Amino acid sequence: LRGPGETQLEVDRRRIRERIAFLKRELEDVRAHRQRHRMQRKRAQIPVVSIVGYTNAGKSTLLNTISGADVLVEDKLFATLDPTTRRVRLPGGKLALFTDTVGFIQKLPTQLVAAFRATLEEITESDLLLHVVDVTHPNASEQARAVGNTLAELAVADIPVLVALNKVDRLENIEAARAEVADQFSTVLISAARKIGLDDLLGRVEHVLYEQFVPVRVQLPFRAGDLIALFRSQGVVELEEHNEKAVIFSGKIPGRWVSTFKPYLIRPGRSKEVTNA
Repeated sequence: LRGPGETQLEVDRRRIRERIAFLKRELEDVRAHRQRHRMQRKRAQIPVVSIVGYTNAGKSTLLNTISGADVLVEDKLFATLDPTTRRVRLPGGKLALFTDTVGFIQKLPTQLVAAFRATLEEITESDLLLHVVDVTHPNASEQARAVGNTLAELAVADIPVLVALNKVDRLENIEAARAEVADQFSTVLISAARKIGLDDLLGRVEHVLYEQFVPVRVQLPFRAGDLIALFRSQGVVELEEHNEKAVIFSGKIPGRWVSTFKPYLIRPGRSKEVTNA
């Protein structure tokens, strides 16, 4: 109902403001919910693989195929909005959590960034990014660059990336395509729908997460004794330094631990100040 002297336009504006405030509260609830789930996964020490890619590249189909999930698969923009996570057993018997994320587009409108916050935060907390590309699309290169640009904006340069060239069953000469990427470990040909190349893909995922080491430089406060012990036991320490409040490690860690140490990374040009102290 309108208040005294309130015009219909003012009423509409008030309702819009109230609706915006309600949606912001809902988004924060979703964000907090997803954060709790991420903390539980970290405690379980199971690495997380985020499936990223341009919209309709086949991300949901891939997750359904490798995990038996029932993620919505539709040929339309933003068919997947809420991140879906499923546990997948890798060829060597180890486990990984695969998360399906929203399909990217070129020049994502800033108005939509808040709506995608939950899925974008999933990406930044990942141990590995699996970039799915529709190799049959006439603009595949441009789409791949658009995804790369979006990832650059999310500051995930420290997270390893595997590229899955999807829908190879539609190519005229699959063997020629395989020959082109034969010497590129970070690129694999697959068909999520026809189950082509998936064992190879999962094998490479397992290698990156559990066998391939990532060079890092981290500064761990003394209160983070569990992380200090973890780096020494699971990583390769090339240089260890101490200051009044923290231990600084230079070395390498398995890909599965990248997200765990990410808050403490020292990037080139950054001063030595204790983070999250």
